[in-house]
Amino acid sequence: MKMRQRFSSRRGIYLLPNLLTTAGLFAGFYAVVASMQGHFVYAAIAIFVAMIMDGLDGRMARITNTQTDFGAEYDSMADMVSFGIAPALVAYNWALSGLGKFGWLAAFVYVVAAALRLARFNTQVETADKRYFQGLASPSAAAILAGLVWVGTEYQWDVAPYAVYVGILTIVSGLLMVSNFRYSSFKGSNSKGKIPFIGIIIMVLLFVLIASFPPEVLFIGFSIYALSGPILTLWHLKDIREERLERKRLQKEADLKNEELNEKEPEES
Repeated sequence: MKMRQRFSSRRGIYLLPNLLTTAGLFAGFYAVVASMQGHFVYAAIAIFVAMIMDGLDGRMARITNTQTDFGAEYDSMADMVSFGIAPALVAYNWALSGLGKFGWLAAFVYVVAAALRLARFNTQVETADKRYFQGLASPSAAAILAGLVWVGTEYQWDVAPYAVYVGILTIVSGLLMVSNFRYSSFKGSNSKGKIPFIGIIIMVLLFVLIASFPPEVLFIGFSIYALSGPILTLWHLKDIREERLERKRLQKEADLKNEELNEKEPEES
């Protein structure tokens, strides 16, 4: 009886992260369907729900120590739908469909950029600096488009005269994802450590603002974050160059050591 309970609990623990990933995937799919039916507020909210699910599934897997290769691949596929295809189609159905070829090409550029961003992240996840993202993260890019659609629908904009600008923003968001700009991942801070009292006040005020003006605060907040990448990169350009030179120097030293070891092996034999 105890063995059955232990086995079922282990299966349940492994199931939890994948259920959260599935919920995020469902939210992304629903965003597409809602936008096709003209329910753009629901579509935008669904993308933000997918962001929450994406943040929870990884944390759940780490807390329960249930990270698997399958879970990582499944999460990546879900991200492609929720933060790649869904935002592009929502923006297309909202503003870009009347632009003809430029409209669907702008949406396609965003989708391709999201796919490339996720592929690059997956290949560099073991070696990348955990403090920074290389390029704008796909959930943040999706939040910019979803926030814009939410704001425009909330204020009942006549989006047709500004559709070209929406297309340009869609392309720029995609290009930022595949750029080399450094974005803070906010993983350097210790969540278990102490923070100043003013930090708690700021967090409370932020939650109040989001609850009071969700589309405006989310769109402006993620837009500022998108701009922070180029600013942060230019500000620390000298440090970045020094880090790259140091990596090259260490790589050369490692290559020389490997060559010396390879030369010694035939002599000893």
